[in-house]
Amino acid sequence: MADVRMTVAVAQVLREFLAEPAEPRYGYELMERTGFPSGKLYPLLARLHRGGLLIREWEQVDPREVGRPPRCTYRLSPGAIEPVWHELTELSDQLRPSVSPHQPLRPAGVRPRVAGGAA
Repeated sequence: MADVRMTVAVAQVLREFLAEPAEPRYGYELMERTGFPSGKLYPLLARLHRGGLLIREWEQVDPREVGRPPRCTYRLSPGAIEPVWHELTELSDQLRPSVSPHQPLRPAGVRPRVAGGAA
């Protein structure tokens, strides 16, 4: 994981793989699930593959039989499942609010300043 910078986009893609770690995924499916366009998704997949987190394989199908060219599929590397799970858990903990939703975010009696207005 040290070679891959954890961004929100990377976390979103990895979360899809963690849903079913052994299941191969293909780009179009990941585009649908993440909402990322191909120009954003495929560079992320390439980075995760170079970082050793994903295994990239081509389907072994006869294009005439299936009526389409073979698809490139991706799946989590077996050794990446635990580190990815750990990283996403840590990221989630870091993003969790530290105050209760029922607590005010500013001290009582302090009013926000309005730009251009009197405080």
